[in-house]
Amino acid sequence: MSTNQDSNIMNTEQEQEKKQLTTEEWLRLTNYFIGNNYRYRENIIIPKTLGPIRIKTNEEKAVEAVFESCAFKSLMSCVIGYGLGAAIGLFSSSVGPTATNVEQQTAREVFREMKTTTLSYAKNFAVIGALFSAVECTIETARGKSDWKNGTYAGAVTGGLIGLRAGIKAGIVGAAGFAAFSTAIDYYMHSR
Repeated sequence: MSTNQDSNIMNTEQEQEKKQLTTEEWLRLTNYFIGNNYRYRENIIIPKTLGPIRIKTNEEKAVEAVFESCAFKSLMSCVIGYGLGAAIGLFSSSVGPTATNVEQQTAREVFREMKTTTLSYAKNFAVIGALFSAVECTIETARGKSDWKNGTYAGAVTGGLIGLRAGIKAGIVGAAGFAAFSTAIDYYMHSR
């Protein structure tokens, strides 16, 4: 019986040696179960609140990229500026008529004057809005930062371009004035 037990012990020792893993096998197993530490992750989301996290689809990302593009921002500023300018033009034309002969003015002349003033204000505000937005977005893209300096620089460029139509001196004054106004508005909006 002792030879039988000895052979069984030797068999179990040989089987245990066969069951031991080599270093390469351990590495493959750990990589399989743990994985690679250098994985590329497309969406890393840090939750602000507790609860389920919703990951954006590629279509949502594409739509978001369009809405945040400089062309879309400029177009929306142009449209909103046109509407705001039309409202201000309508108000200003109704408050103070510019006709010299006010007593003999007909309703048609009043409406024609209101239309002219309204469209003039609307066009001017649309151009200023589109120009400012395009310049600010371009500066923000070039600098790679989103801070108060972008609005100040964009205000200086926009005011300078608008004032340049009347000369160099008017361009410098326009740049300084528009930059100061943009900085004040930006400070007011962010300090609240």
